[in-house]
Amino acid sequence: MARNVTSAFITASRAGTVLPFLLAEVWDSEGALRVWSGYGDLSWDGETWIGTGDMGQVSAIQETADLYAGGATFSLAGTPASLVSMALGTMRQGLPAKLYLGFFDTTTLAIVADPALLFSGLTDVPEIEDSGEQSRISISAESELIRLETPVYRRYTHEDQQLDYPGDKGFEYVPTLQDREITFGG
Repeated sequence: MARNVTSAFITASRAGTVLPFLLAEVWDSEGALRVWSGYGDLSWDGETWIGTGDMGQVSAIQETADLYAGGATFSLAGTPASLVSMALGTMRQGLPAKLYLGFFDTTTLAIVADPALLFSGLTDVPEIEDSGEQSRISISAESELIRLETPVYRRYTHEDQQLDYPGDKGFEYVPTLQDREITFGG
């Protein structure tokens, strides 16, 4: 995946001492849940990201040179029952999920330029593991390339054209052309 990263990001990634962090944004039907891999709140891109510390996890993300619809799993451990019921009520398939990698400046602890987008995909259904004392919510996200595997059920008909372009008459006479014999060149 080609990345648009700033020169400050590249410099920070090549430094002898780095302070990396992850930002995860997972959408549900009520909006986005934005978390980061540290503690406390973090402001970036005009949004507040909630620190998960050791409770948040992201699976390994695979990249290949092939056209491959990989995925990632976002997990949050130690989840209270109220958050579990919210997840069951608001998490939906097909909503955006993103993962960013960022660096802090080692002297000022400010975010270096813009974090790089590592993964962008669409959510699947959540999985909840409940041990009685604590719960773990996991949601998988598939790469947006998964849409290439979904069949498109559209037709070249007048009715189908009206779904996107009401009033358009471009396909109005298609049914009359189906049985028509057309002779070319003679």
